[in-house]
Amino acid sequence: MELFIFLFAALFSVLNPIGTVPIFVGLTQDYSKKERSKVSLWTSINVFIILIISFFVGKYVLEFFGITITALRIAGGIIIASSGFSLLNGKFSKNRGINKKVAEDIQGRNAIALTPLAMPMLAGPGSISLLIAFYQEHNTTNEIIYSCLAIVVVSILIYIILHSAHYLAKFLGASGIVAISRIVGFLTISIGIQYIISSVLAIIRGI
Repeated sequence: MELFIFLFAALFSVLNPIGTVPIFVGLTQDYSKKERSKVSLWTSINVFIILIISFFVGKYVLEFFGITITALRIAGGIIIASSGFSLLNGKFSKNRGINKKVAEDIQGRNAIALTPLAMPMLAGPGSISLLIAFYQEHNTTNEIIYSCLAIVVVSILIYIILHSAHYLAKFLGASGIVAISRIVGFLTISIGIQYIISSVLAIIRGI
């Protein structure tokens, strides 16, 4: 159960669905209630698929490119901590690496559930590297079951939050969303730094 709680908290912090609320509201402001619900559902399904694939297939990608788990944990830790700093400073880009031309093209379409919402805004490099590293250390049957359950619960929460995004934006207001994002940002920084520390200690022990 501790494994489930840890992975759930880590994923929720890195994905930061609360911070996506104002972006979702902005992208779907001209949508009907039914269309918003549909986009929310498909976004959560896409996030689930991306995370599950990363969890199970990620290690084979590492083996193919000859990347060690220590290198991945350090890279993931840097990405996660960087995302956390952006959230903490209120400078988190809603496009996360999408260039201006692509971003403008995306906003002119209805199919925003996969890009940019599911990826890279929610399931970005931080969450993908987190899951790949997690699978390397927790791959027994029970651990895999709890890990998959954590991914399912996070995906369901994403749907609930996005489905209620317009209500949450009105209730929390801009200051409330910023406050929550900064708290989540602090936790995200801590997770990223812990990954880096664990990797450095592993290297030192191996010398």
